[in-house]
Amino acid sequence: MAGDGSDQRALQYEQTLMYGRYTQELGVTAKQEAARLRESGQGRSISERSRILDSLKNDKGRCAKCRRSGYPYVLEAPAQDFISVCTVRCQKFLISLVREDWIVLILLGLVTGLLSWGVDICISIFLRAQKWMYDSLDSNVFLQYLVWVTCPMVLITFSAGFTQVLAPQAVGSGIPEMKTILRGVVLKEFLTFKTFVAKIIGLICALGSSMPLGKESPFVHIASLCAALLSKFMSLFGGNYENESRKTEMLVAACAVGLACCFAAPVGGVLFSIEVTVTFFAVRNYWRGFLAATISAFIFRLMPVWNRDEDTITALLQTSFRLHLPFNLKELPAFAVLGIASGLIGALFVYLNRLIVQSIKKQNTINKFLMKNRLLYPALVTLLVSTLTFPPGFGQFMAGKLSQEESLRTLFDNRTWTKQGIAEEFDYIGTAQAWIHPQVSVFVTLVLFVIMKFWMTALAITMPVPCGAFVPIIVIGAAFGRLVGECMAALFPDGIHSDESIYLIMPGAYAVAGAAALSGAVTHTVSTSVIVCELTGQISHILPMIIAVLLANAVAQSLQPSYYDSQIRIKKLPYLPDLGWGHHEKYNIRVEDIMERDVRYITLNCCYRDLHSVLMLGHLKTLALVESAESMILLGSIERAQLQSLLSQQLSRSRRMEYIRERAAAEKKCLSDVSNSDSEDGRQRASQEVRLQISTEESTVSPTRPASQKPLKPALKRPSVVERPTELPTSPQDHSGIALKSLFCSSPDVEALEDDGDVKDGMTLREIAEWEERQLDEQVDFNNCKIDPAPFQLVERTLLYKTHTIFSLLGLDHAYVTSIGRLIGVVSFKELRKAIEGSVTVKGVKVRRPLANLRNSGTRKTEATELHKLWDRHRSVSLPEEQPTSESDEKSQ
Repeated sequence: MAGDGSDQRALQYEQTLMYGRYTQELGVTAKQEAARLRESGQGRSISERSRILDSLKNDKGRCAKCRRSGYPYVLEAPAQDFISVCTVRCQKFLISLVREDWIVLILLGLVTGLLSWGVDICISIFLRAQKWMYDSLDSNVFLQYLVWVTCPMVLITFSAGFTQVLAPQAVGSGIPEMKTILRGVVLKEFLTFKTFVAKIIGLICALGSSMPLGKESPFVHIASLCAALLSKFMSLFGGNYENESRKTEMLVAACAVGLACCFAAPVGGVLFSIEVTVTFFAVRNYWRGFLAATISAFIFRLMPVWNRDEDTITALLQTSFRLHLPFNLKELPAFAVLGIASGLIGALFVYLNRLIVQSIKKQNTINKFLMKNRLLYPALVTLLVSTLTFPPGFGQFMAGKLSQEESLRTLFDNRTWTKQGIAEEFDYIGTAQAWIHPQVSVFVTLVLFVIMKFWMTALAITMPVPCGAFVPIIVIGAAFGRLVGECMAALFPDGIHSDESIYLIMPGAYAVAGAAALSGAVTHTVSTSVIVCELTGQISHILPMIIAVLLANAVAQSLQPSYYDSQIRIKKLPYLPDLGWGHHEKYNIRVEDIMERDVRYITLNCCYRDLHSVLMLGHLKTLALVESAESMILLGSIERAQLQSLLSQQLSRSRRMEYIRERAAAEKKCLSDVSNSDSEDGRQRASQEVRLQISTEESTVSPTRPASQKPLKPALKRPSVVERPTELPTSPQDHSGIALKSLFCSSPDVEALEDDGDVKDGMTLREIAEWEERQLDEQVDFNNCKIDPAPFQLVERTLLYKTHTIFSLLGLDHAYVTSIGRLIGVVSFKELRKAIEGSVTVKGVKVRRPLANLRNSGTRKTEATELHKLWDRHRSVSLPEEQPTSESDEKSQ
């Protein structure tokens, strides 16, 4: 029996743990509830039943939602009220539908897709106009040169001037700034409507000039601007679009849209945005990016079909590589060599671009001259590039007549241009003829194209116009890959024989792999392989392409930062750099090596004077709140704005006027008490005189005494410099206040005080200053202040690697360093950045002597002893939760 009881209790506990415990069976409970409902139903009156029947008749004319609402006032309302209620409910439903995430994401993709298509149309108009003017003047080479040079100079100059006047934040690609914004830093006026207009118009003019500039990186900024403006518009309908977290999620999706709407590559756009813009990606934003990117890519490719420019939706640069036996395994070493060389070229490109910018900034004379003449530098760069690409001139040796899109289409061609290096067998017509020259080989043309476009692009992207470097880098990589492919075709003119099969060399496949590898090396991304696959519409060479991209990334990351990180360093944006890879020395650096030990803090029982002194010392965003200067127990943190609000409220004019009113009321009460006592004394003296006159039978006229003079005499001694009476509104019957005011105005001491300064609110400046001095000596009341009770804290043994991860993941600006609750230091974003840049060089190859070596080698042995001593020393000090509740603690809670 005992065993049965224990088993029953165990079963009962299991049921309680999994499903909850019932005190009685469900059948009994249902029967009791049914009986209760029957009894309550029998007690209903006939009038209630009739009212319910009438309401049911009225419900037939209402919608289901109104019937489910159950509002009592609707039951007896006429039909018009029902219609109005239904209209309000439908309106609320539509507003709630508009606020949905998927609606906003569809709008974002739709707007950006239309913008991308419209920008391409405008750019093609400028390019066709320039080409038409150039072809119409074929009889005069000098006029052709003027047209070839003047049109780009005018467009670039207008783009630079327009963006400089309207919104200088529109200059550049925008991806470095977006990385900084997604890090948590607020960049003012970077996501405004003026910047949006300047970015669109400036980008159209810059790309319409046929300069080696890109569209994709600026469109990441444009999509982010659309997302910010849409969020601001949706906030008018309510909802949570004013939340910073929701804005960040929309910006992350917009970064994916910016690339997808230019290449029609939604998958690559999402992956590229994850790799470039954010350090840690939230999975909940994955579907948002894919939805918006897919809509934008679909609209971007649908508009040409709708405009009857194309027959159906295809890849932007459709290729025709063979799917059966696309490549031989013996070609993989060639793709590997292509990837390694692309990594070297990408690192050199980043270094050359940074070198150009830094050399201009270091030359003070040139920098000042260009700052005064902002339009001169882009005009000179455009003149140089246009002159070198002039087709009858040097441009004939580097296919200078082709635009970037035409160059990519010809470079991705799957047929071989030469056989045995002989260019005369080139059998193509149209735009591909630009690569052929009767005096030089195709190899020379490709080499000159790669070299000239390399430094021209590095120079052109330094112009102060909206531009990017992604497309020019893809063009350079495709040309370099085409060069390698043509070399392979020259080495194996009859193809590679393997297992009775012949694998013909396709130089276009090498061009595709070179475009992905070089762009991946410059941006430090792997998603460029997916982007190029979606761009060309084929996935046959995805394996050698990924091999080339991985090798290019490995080489480039070991030599130089990415192009966007380099721009962040040049612009000195507050962004936390990466630690790099392959450097184990950084694991020895701890927080105690880099933290700031001189922490500015405020105590729980400090006065307003201490608060004012701390605020005047620096411009910290937050200040630590400790229990006392002796214990240094960290209680929380307070923002600077909250402390400034406390200080301003303590010294506000309203409190000063309240003090004046209280002082005036106290003085008035004191004067009334003195006058009442004097009047009683006067009545007693008068009665005595009357009795004396009656007894002596002398004169019947009693002498008159002014009753208001004696009480005013002691009042002259009462006012001081601080407690000076103010002008009180008096009634016609109250003559004491008027007399008091007249006597004070005639007092010499008061007149001397009036000369010390102007009178403000009934107090002189000297009196106000002394009143403020007394207010500063009062204890701070933290009851009306928002205190963060759990600021982020680190211990002194936290490694630099972990600190970097935490700061990047949470977007922290600073973190307090504590030891058993005691505040011992603070690590800010600035100190962490200096520590990373000090431990790892810019190139990422050599590591300086780590800061951990500065510590004494014997500290590890005494860590446990010091910890026990510290704990023993603080055992006597009770923590804030263990202390009895005091007035100061109650105010801080």
